[in-house]
Amino acid sequence: MNPIERLRARVGDALFMRVAGPGGYEQRDRIHLTPGPRWFAPDSPIRRVHGDSATFVGGLRALLLQSLHPLAMAGVAGHSGYRGDPWGRLARTSTFLGYTTFATEEHAQEMIDRVRAVHERVRGRTPDGRPYRASDPHLLTWVHVAEADSFLAAHQRYGEKPLTAGETDEYVAQSGRVARALGAQDVPTTVAELADRIESYRGELGATPAALDTASFLLREPPLPRPARAPYRLLAAGSVALLPSWARDELGVDTWFSRTLGGPAGSVAVRAVRWGMDSVAREGRRW
Repeated sequence: MNPIERLRARVGDALFMRVAGPGGYEQRDRIHLTPGPRWFAPDSPIRRVHGDSATFVGGLRALLLQSLHPLAMAGVAGHSGYRGDPWGRLARTSTFLGYTTFATEEHAQEMIDRVRAVHERVRGRTPDGRPYRASDPHLLTWVHVAEADSFLAAHQRYGEKPLTAGETDEYVAQSGRVARALGAQDVPTTVAELADRIESYRGELGATPAALDTASFLLREPPLPRPARAPYRLLAAGSVALLPSWARDELGVDTWFSRTLGGPAGSVAVRAVRWGMDSVAREGRRW
């Protein structure tokens, strides 16, 4: 292996382990190598979107957008340990995405059942006294639409092979299958319905102190070694650039850099991630 390929393999391994966690390779093999029927066909839109490196940008955008619902944010702040164990939370999220998108029907349902059981235990009150529970179908739908909109927006802007108009509707419908399995209701099945559903939540949204703290943590003080922070800022700028203008204003993240150079910065970041992650993908295909 030449020096460039060795560097690429090291970068890919470091990225994969950050996202997937210590047992990531074992989970990857269980997801992809276990024989059996899957929820989604190999070349389906949901597999193309969730398998692309643009999900790094989409995932960060989703976290920022989701934080604007005070009840959803209270659950995250009170139960997820996003500050104390951000990489653990990321690994759990990516593992859920991997199982529900690529694993066998049996393993996907096992993951759904596990997450639903966790949701049943996550409940409490916001600082102003309002009750919340993670299993609330209305909150689950908000979390879903923010995530689906973010992954789709990132893929269409930064993905290697953007979807056609018909495929974007198919992606929304396919991602909705997972949301309904988790307990969400009134789940959109087209891009137009997705936009309408997000708009219907606008009156409930606002940047609480917890949301502002999350945005600061994710964008200004990421838990990364210093050499990795400059590349991460490019990825973060790409995520912020994709947010709706009202969300950027609420979170106070609408900077000159994100407005003017966020798109190009995101493209550079995703290409760099794809360059490294392709070595991990090739190893998986070899298996």
